[in-house]
Amino acid sequence: MSADYYETLGVARNASADELKKAYRRLARKYHPDVSKEPDAEARFKEVQKAYEVLKDDNKRAAYDRFGHAGVNGGAGGPGGGAGFGDINDIFGDIFGDIFGGGRRRRQQSRRGQDLRYELELDLEEAVKGCTKDIRVPTLGKCNSCDGSGSKSGKLDVCSTCGGQGQVRMQQGIFSVQQTCPSCGGSGRMIKDPCDACQGSGQVRETRTLQVKIPPGVGEGDRIRLAGEGAAGAQGGGAGDLYVDIHVRPHPLFQRDGDDLFCEVPIPITTAALGGELKVPTLDGSVVLKIPAETQTGKLFRLRGKGVQSVRSRSTGDLLCRVAVETPVNLTRAQKDLLREFQNSFEENDHHNPETSRWTDRVKGFFDRMGF
Repeated sequence: MSADYYETLGVARNASADELKKAYRRLARKYHPDVSKEPDAEARFKEVQKAYEVLKDDNKRAAYDRFGHAGVNGGAGGPGGGAGFGDINDIFGDIFGDIFGGGRRRRQQSRRGQDLRYELELDLEEAVKGCTKDIRVPTLGKCNSCDGSGSKSGKLDVCSTCGGQGQVRMQQGIFSVQQTCPSCGGSGRMIKDPCDACQGSGQVRETRTLQVKIPPGVGEGDRIRLAGEGAAGAQGGGAGDLYVDIHVRPHPLFQRDGDDLFCEVPIPITTAALGGELKVPTLDGSVVLKIPAETQTGKLFRLRGKGVQSVRSRSTGDLLCRVAVETPVNLTRAQKDLLREFQNSFEENDHHNPETSRWTDRVKGFFDRMGF
């Protein structure tokens, strides 16, 4: 019996989607066969991957919560599901179809391979400009010895039990019961002489190196599909797909919001008061930002077209620079004297610090209302 999927991920049964994702990413990194030194890393990695594929999907999770493993171990599923995640209705459809003759004959001569997922981390520059990355993916490949058929001769024989029909009929009293053939599992074919290299599965374990082309403008959570680069199918079945999930590392200068970039720029107090010019970085090089006199902390400057070109359109975002006025530190005695002289040059009730005056008035009003 397979382990409980919640226990595999180490989460509670009411875990949120974010909790599931964090648990999956932590365990996937821990047990990834390319980095883990634990002897059972590959098996644990597959268990973690399978558990997350079920629990992240609301429909599959509901079926699992109600019916356990039987609720999610049907036919081939969607992205990430591969062979093994079907509709719960298929389970009961097969039962009643077998008992009463059913009319639906399921011939599974070969099964499509499992879809795989790979999490790829990029620098912001790589995501914005686009790049090409080589990745190593542990997977099930097609056995070269038997060309994926599972048979040493490369041919499948007709099942001797069902005569190639995939079903057998049994008489139980007055009822004639039709069931899936127990010998061939409904495929109508059998392997009499299994391949020595793959023991009849048509699949062998391998680590494949693939080249992934990253289009310009991809962002956190984007997904790239590589058709046919997933696991090979059993007994000659078609290969699944590989889904590359994009994660962007934090950048020391920029934060990204959609197609816009944000950057916080410290400026000296003298530049803020008198105005000036400042070089600021962009992903295309530096540009000169003109700082007007009397600029306050928090002032936002927008540089049009200096953001990210959208991966879905030709539009380009902006770079928004938020200035922060920096108070000078490590002053000499002479510098401090100059600042005191500068401070004394202000009139007692002057208009040089309007925000301070407004804040003082609001504080006084508050104290008056509170009776302080």
